[in-house]
Amino acid sequence: MEATSSTTTLQRTPLSTLGQSPHQSKDDHVHVFEEEVAGLPQVESPNWHRPRRWAQIQRRLESNWPRVTRFVDYVRGPRPKVELPEPTPWVAAFTFRGRKYGAPLEHRWIRLTHSLSGKPLLLLVLGAVYIVGLAFFSRTQSFLTPAESWISCTSAYWSANDGCGLDGDGCAPFTDSSFDFRCPAQCASITLHNPRTIGDEQVNFKPLIVGGGDANFTYRGDSFLCAAAVQAGLVSDSRGGCGTVNLIGNFTDFLPRTSHGLTSLAFPTTFPLSFRFSASSPFGHCSDLRNEALAFNVLITVALFLVLRPKPIILFWCMVCIGFWHITLFSQPRSFPPDIADGFGTFLPALFVCYAFWRLAFRFVLPVFAKMPIEATILYLGPYWVTVLANLTTERIPIDRLTAADIKVQSGGITALIIIVLVLFVLVVNQLRVIRETGWLPYYLGWLSALYQGFLLGLFLNGTAAFDFDSMFQTKAQLRRDGVFGTDLPSFVTNATTFNSSVPFSNQTVSWSPLPDGESWDGFALLVDDVERYVGTALNYSLAALQGGLPHFFRLAFTNGSVAGDFTKAATLWANGTWADPLPGPS
Repeated sequence: MEATSSTTTLQRTPLSTLGQSPHQSKDDHVHVFEEEVAGLPQVESPNWHRPRRWAQIQRRLESNWPRVTRFVDYVRGPRPKVELPEPTPWVAAFTFRGRKYGAPLEHRWIRLTHSLSGKPLLLLVLGAVYIVGLAFFSRTQSFLTPAESWISCTSAYWSANDGCGLDGDGCAPFTDSSFDFRCPAQCASITLHNPRTIGDEQVNFKPLIVGGGDANFTYRGDSFLCAAAVQAGLVSDSRGGCGTVNLIGNFTDFLPRTSHGLTSLAFPTTFPLSFRFSASSPFGHCSDLRNEALAFNVLITVALFLVLRPKPIILFWCMVCIGFWHITLFSQPRSFPPDIADGFGTFLPALFVCYAFWRLAFRFVLPVFAKMPIEATILYLGPYWVTVLANLTTERIPIDRLTAADIKVQSGGITALIIIVLVLFVLVVNQLRVIRETGWLPYYLGWLSALYQGFLLGLFLNGTAAFDFDSMFQTKAQLRRDGVFGTDLPSFVTNATTFNSSVPFSNQTVSWSPLPDGESWDGFALLVDDVERYVGTALNYSLAALQGGLPHFFRLAFTNGSVAGDFTKAATLWANGTWADPLPGPS
């Protein structure tokens, strides 16, 4: 006699299989069967009572809150769930006023390339071509120039505010020094993201270039070296280049210049560090090959989608690998030359995240376009490459940090934010509409899904390859970067009313108010003409060491130990003896 059991049900075996003898009565058999059942482990199923409980809750909701019930039913969508029909090729034909137009392009292309698609050997050959080509481009791009000659787009000889220390000693030497350098491409678009004070002027959201307008193209030491080289015509913005920079020390009256799409600032007084360029190129292999590498990688992905057409999972992983290494090696390397080990340190975790993308999204949509290679190429690769190259596309949107101060200051920031919010709102509403109509999220198929997936995959790869993984949240200090701290500001006692221009220049002093009571500040730091000239507890500074007949700019900050707080905006003593008070706020 046998009985079968499970965690939820107990099946009775037909009487004929219970080993009943011809002389055994039915009652005897039932008695034996009950004894066997009593000996089995009893498992209570939680599902037995769920339908009854849920029905009671549902009836209660319907009677007490009928509107809530109708809303829940509307949001939940149809039951049973339905699936959207698979998209039809829109490049093949379309209907207008009842008549069909167009040609079966997809069908013809599939027939034309049928002998090449789905061939593992051809896929292996293309993979080998890609690896060899990638190695060639990477070596020629980055590893034939001495590693120490590479500089970034924001490299400069001088640091902001008191970054070079008292009298700039931390940035010495100022003269009799030269350096052979190589700049990457696209440095003209790398800008400041916090205000930088030059004299009495603040500059933001543009490359920092001061001077270059004299006959010898002399630039102030805190200018971005590569942007200055682009403006001087020594380096191409699209191809990068090499050059030699020579430090010449003190220079007075840096003149502005507009050339090669860049405009520099003027600085009408003396600065202790300046530089000029030599025309000769010290190295070979100075051209940036990122455009050629981009063309090569785009051709590889197009060949995969249009011609070879491997399985969707292979297409997906090819997109992941090609996009990641293009960013790491060419379009946005984190260092110059690229650090391959650092790249692999991010690549492996990125693969794990991309596997989740495949499981949750791509494996449901990408196979739908197996018979539409032309549309798959357009819908996936178009937005994919747009966001892989985010430094040239989405990062041009005038929003850097989503803070009120940034959005107000940056030109076009408010307009861009409104447009982004509206576009996202429309996309989300449409997505929710389709999901509600189907009632089944994983099987939401269509053109928009392909566009979203290609766009977001490229954006993810750009973020991880160029900047590594980051926190979902950023602290105020991280958002500040090299901006102001928000500390207290000292005040000048010398002002437009108290300054006496009749006193000889060498006898003049600039004075400021004492330290406030109850604060942790223990001294002052004074910038004169953007160079730290005094650190201490005194309440005045003599102008005897300065050159008369030139304008001079003064900015003051409290100090705590060796750390300075925010500096005031510049008070200006003009060459004619006129004193201009500083504007309110930090610099």
